[in-house]
Amino acid sequence: MTEPSPPAVASGVKAAEAPTKAAPNTPATAPAVAHIEAKAAALLLLMGLLLCAAMAYVLYARGAFEATQRLVLIADDSEGVVVGMDLTFSGFPIGRVRRIELSPEGSARILIDVPRQDAHWLRKSSVFTLVRGLVGNTNLRAYSGVLTDPPLADGAERRVLAGDATAEIPKLVAAARDLVHNLSALAAPDAALAGSLANLQGATGRLKGPRGALGLLLGNDADAARLLLTLDRANALLARVDTLAAHVDTLAVKADDQVFGPRGVMPETRVAVLQLGALLGEARATLTRVDGVLAEAQVIAANTRVATTDLGALRAEVEASLRKVQLLVDEVNRKWPFARDTELRLP
Repeated sequence: MTEPSPPAVASGVKAAEAPTKAAPNTPATAPAVAHIEAKAAALLLLMGLLLCAAMAYVLYARGAFEATQRLVLIADDSEGVVVGMDLTFSGFPIGRVRRIELSPEGSARILIDVPRQDAHWLRKSSVFTLVRGLVGNTNLRAYSGVLTDPPLADGAERRVLAGDATAEIPKLVAAARDLVHNLSALAAPDAALAGSLANLQGATGRLKGPRGALGLLLGNDADAARLLLTLDRANALLARVDTLAAHVDTLAVKADDQVFGPRGVMPETRVAVLQLGALLGEARATLTRVDGVLAEAQVIAANTRVATTDLGALRAEVEASLRKVQLLVDEVNRKWPFARDTELRLP
């Protein structure tokens, strides 16, 4: 690979610097531009067209060319409301304030343009509010609870509900003043709160005493001592009851063994019941034989009754004969005066 010779490079640099050194000595002449006035007018016309297009785009973006309907809100005052403020629904702007004017009644009329595509959010039952915050701008809001109501007509006038947060400051200050006054009254040395705290401190001291909560509830140590004595007696009684229950359990076990054990009462009772069943069978057979004897006795009694009836008739005849004999004896005694023995002896 061959390198260029230094003299050749030096000669080239000198050749390039030669016209530069000769330039200050020769006058510079700029070439003339053809139709410069026409080009300048065209440029100005283009700038005007671009400016008009930008203005038209801004107006379009601001909604100057879209179809709108007018909504008039009536407020007591228009403080904080400016032209260009948005009317929002659920946080989205659906209208813009175009003009603010004063009505003959002294109220503020806020004229709002609502685009037709967003007008369906406004109904006859819609509510409009004007909220002024402590910090921040004033807001116009619309609330539509029932979206099935008829839509709001073009040019409708509605009363706006104003809510001013600064208007609540005097009420808040007055309420805070009353609260501080009440707190001061409660914290006074002769207030009921101080007495309650003193009583609470006394009750706490009683709780720390020897009787504790019992002395606090009963009020004096004597009653507390009696209650403690009663509790001790109850504990002793419960201990005796526990001992008695243990004895009862032992007796129950022994009674169970004596009653239901192999040598207890129940097996013997079962044997006695079986023997009693056998005796009852024999008694049933004996009663059957007694029934036969009673039947025969009934037959004998019937015969005796017949005989007794015949004896009654015979006795009646005998009594009749005796009466006749008595009458005869009486007649003899009556006719026989010397007789003294009136006794009548029958054979």
